[in-house]
Amino acid sequence: MARPTQGTMRLSHRLAGAVGLALSCVLAAVMTLTSAEPARAEQTGLRAADPSVIRVGGTYISVQSAGGGIVVRRAPSTSALASATPRQVWSDTRDRGEVWAPEIVMDGGRYYIYFTAGRGSAHRMYVISSASPDSGYSAETRLALPDDKWAIDGALFTFNGQRWFVWSGWAGDTNVEQNLYIARMSSPTTPTGARYVISQPRESWERVVGNPFINEGPEPIKDPNGQLHIVYSANGSWSDQYCLADLRLRAGGDPTHVWDWYKSNGCLFGSNRATMMAGWDPTLYVNGPGHHSFVLLHGDIGTSPPAGPRFPLMFHAVPKGTPYTWENRYWYTGTFAWWGNTTYSRANVPGPNADTGWSLKFFE
Repeated sequence: MARPTQGTMRLSHRLAGAVGLALSCVLAAVMTLTSAEPARAEQTGLRAADPSVIRVGGTYISVQSAGGGIVVRRAPSTSALASATPRQVWSDTRDRGEVWAPEIVMDGGRYYIYFTAGRGSAHRMYVISSASPDSGYSAETRLALPDDKWAIDGALFTFNGQRWFVWSGWAGDTNVEQNLYIARMSSPTTPTGARYVISQPRESWERVVGNPFINEGPEPIKDPNGQLHIVYSANGSWSDQYCLADLRLRAGGDPTHVWDWYKSNGCLFGSNRATMMAGWDPTLYVNGPGHHSFVLLHGDIGTSPPAGPRFPLMFHAVPKGTPYTWENRYWYTGTFAWWGNTTYSRANVPGPNADTGWSLKFFE
């Protein structure tokens, strides 16, 4: 056998080094990917409901109603929010009443917190704002929503260059059912024009628990095709039938036209198989997951994630094996991913009765 020359040996060493480097890069990439893969949802130490969380740079910012006011936390991760120091940014000095479900978002470099306050049929939406996430907020201003009816769980977003506000409310002055409404906004604090109903709790799987029947906690997001979704909570929050469902606006649709919205044919995230959409499985570790928060950069749906990996989510739920009560709700970390080629169908309505596009998968 011929003895290798010195040049051949140097080439072999270079090739071996290149292969080794390539393998190291691949291994590092795999290790990085593996370490980035989300683990099972984590029950945080926050015994509370209705999480709202955004990301600003590498900081996660949450808002919560507490002690008759609103507190903000800042942390380097969603799981660290529970141990972060809460800073009170607003107090109910005018005795507005029960303070529910604050929602934080950024618009034009300024922070806005929308929340509900009131008693009984007097619940209405309010807003405060600041240049800083956890200090310096303005006094509350009541949103002049069209028709001035009972309103909760409001969220601001921008879609196709237009600001919108979506919320849960009553059609009239009695507590029969909670519908989802949408209205245009001329600024982060000024509704304009009429309100339009986009969802009513009329499907059998969202009427398992009633008195009233519930559509609430609407959260906007854009799918990889740029279509608008409003993911909301259905069934009573006082029951383990509470779950998440989806409204998908058809491509090129008008957000104010109810028949341009297609509803998932069942819950996409819930703990009872009988109410789940075909192909979606119930939760293993929690009961009644609902009122979630897509953790988006600045809370802006323009930063909604692409198809592929999972992305951070927060929701409230009750641990399995624990009595289902409002007092036993905790904030959980979780993840979500886009799920393609999913058909939502409907019958006996104007226009096409089916629409295929992106849906969502939620993970504990």
